Amino acid sequence: MPKRFPGGKAAVLLTALCFLCACRTPDLEEDRVSLPNAQPEEQQNTQGEQAEMKEKEERIAEAIRQETSKIEETVSAQAEPEEQTLREPTAKIEDRIPSKYTGYQLEESGTIEKITYSTRDYFGDGGEITKSANVYLPYGYSKDRPYNVLYLMHGIGGDENEWGMNTVSSRVKLIMDNLIYYGDIEPFIVVTPNGRSSRQHEAQGSDYHSFYVFGKELREDLIPYIETTYSTYGNRDADGYDPATAREHRAMAGLSMGGMQTINIGIGECVDLFGYFGAFSAAPTSNPASKTAELLADSPYEILYFYNICGTDDKIAYDSARTAAKSLPDICDKFEDGKNFMWRELRGGHDFNIWYLGFYQFAQLAFQ
Repeated sequence: MPKRFPGGKAAVLLTALCFLCACRTPDLEEDRVSLPNAQPEEQQNTQGEQAEMKEKEERIAEAIRQETSKIEETVSAQAEPEEQTLREPTAKIEDRIPSKYTGYQLEESGTIEKITYSTRDYFGDGGEITKSANVYLPYGYSKDRPYNVLYLMHGIGGDENEWGMNTVSSRVKLIMDNLIYYGDIEPFIVVTPNGRSSRQHEAQGSDYHSFYVFGKELREDLIPYIETTYSTYGNRDADGYDPATAREHRAMAGLSMGGMQTINIGIGECVDLFGYFGAFSAAPTSNPASKTAELLADSPYEILYFYNICGTDDKIAYDSARTAAKSLPDICDKFEDGKNFMWRELRGGHDFNIWYLGFYQFAQLAFQ
């Protein structure tokens, strides 16, 4: 059963997981002839592998450092004087988040709940396990009406708390509260799960490969739990219920590794479950645009919106994010720039300055 999550600062856990690229070792001939110089060549290969591994570990450490580094956040009780306006929508797609959308909403504030649900170790032995997630419920949430749901994914260095959805000062909560209050968006639910489908799903010490099987958990366990616990458009009680009938009421988005999951799993495997997608600095293991176009070639499902953002100074993800998304409107008829597709790039790194802006913008585009 869900329970109210107390306020407090989320602990940031670091991990040495590798998501930048699959570890590859030089191909070795199976029937190598024993020659006098065979041993030096093997030693040279070993030294090369060790150097490659060391460089990779340094890049991983840098990716995690950037992802988990603190950014300066200004949260005020009310908007700055020049932005104190009537209760009217003014949000738009721009390069900053106006302060009226990041201040505490004193009049109409949503709530955050922590939930636990049963799932399986899809990466391991398939045994039953219990995992946690955080759920934002908009102000005035009622069982008497259905709500759209956004599943918001974390990066390789985090877990279900990385978006700060375990505290009342959560930037995601503040943005949602204000977008709803000023009438920019209709209220919807936000879920931040742990994207590792494994018994060992902690941010530190788990296997990064468990990120890639999260689609099974989404389909079989998490979405069914949300739709039987909260008031959504997914009518699980109906005979012969098809989850695809509510896809226009579900969205998936994420930062870095969560952006990869949105592309590879959301679009690549679960396009029948979701209609809206957002990738913020999608990780280097994201499917390239050509792969996504191939996967969607015969799909009967419409992409309602695919939003992308990445910092041009992002040495971790800029190249991969651009390769994964920017050319999609040119090679796949499922995407039309300016209609159901947006690629945004601006000065910035691999951090929450870009990701909070991405969330603020995607929240305006989803479910429209």
